[in-house]
Amino acid sequence: MQKSKFLEIGIEAVKQAEKIILEYFDTNLVIDTKIDGSPVTIADKQAEQIIRKVITNSFPDHGFIGEELGNNQNRNEYTWIIDPIDGTKNYSRNIPMFATELALFKGDEIILGISNAPVLKKLLFAEKGKGSFLNGTKKIEVSKISKVEDAYISVGSIKYFANKEKYNKLAEINNHCAAMKGFGDTWSYHYIAEGKLDAILEAKTNIWDVAAMAIIIKEAGGVVTDLNGDALTTQSNSALATNGLIHDEIISYFK
Repeated sequence: MQKSKFLEIGIEAVKQAEKIILEYFDTNLVIDTKIDGSPVTIADKQAEQIIRKVITNSFPDHGFIGEELGNNQNRNEYTWIIDPIDGTKNYSRNIPMFATELALFKGDEIILGISNAPVLKKLLFAEKGKGSFLNGTKKIEVSKISKVEDAYISVGSIKYFANKEKYNKLAEINNHCAAMKGFGDTWSYHYIAEGKLDAILEAKTNIWDVAAMAIIIKEAGGVVTDLNGDALTTQSNSALATNGLIHDEIISYFK
C-alpha cells in the first residue's frame, strides 16, 4: 500500500507517543479524575502533546479534537481526532489492552485512521479506498457471519445501556447471539477489523474513541454507525460496529 503524507506523519506521531506511553506503563502512576468521572494520567497528556507537535510541524494549518487537550478546529479543512490512550483504566491497572487512536477528518468525512496497541505490538491503519492493514503489510478483513444467532458480539459498559433505557434490548440480543463478551475499549474494534468478532455495541462513547477504528473497520469491509443507524459525526455518543452483514439486524433491536 502506498502511504499518503498524512498517514506517514500520523504513524510517526503515534510512534512518538508510544515511547512516552511505554515509559510510564507498569509504574506507580498518579491517576486523576476528570469532570466526567473518567481517569487521566500524565502519560495521556504527554502522549497527546507529542502527537499534536509532530502533526503541527508538518501540517500547521490542521485542527485538532483531542480527549485530553480539547478542541482547536478553527474551521480547518482537516481535523485530527486524538485519543492518546484509549483504555486508560486498563493502562492504569497494567492491563495491556489499550491503544492510541488517531483519525483524520476532511470536512465531515473520516479519511484516515490509525490504532496502535504498543504492548501487544499491533498497529492497524487504513486510508479511504485503500483497505485496512495490520503491522504495515497484512491486509485484514471482517468476518463473514451473516446472522446474529451465529455471531460473537462484544459490549461496552452495561450501565450505560441501563441509563439510556436500552438494557432490555441488549438482553434480547444477548439471548439470540452465539456469545456476548466484553473485550474492553479499542480491543473489540481491533477484533472486528481482523474478523475475530462480529460486532460491538456501546451505549456511551465519544468521537475520539471510535473515529480511527470506524474507517479501519469500514476499509476492512464492515460498517460503523451510532445505535440509531446514523452515520458517525463529531457529536456522536454511541456506536455500533459490525462486519456489515448483521448490522441491520442489530439496529432493528433498537428501533
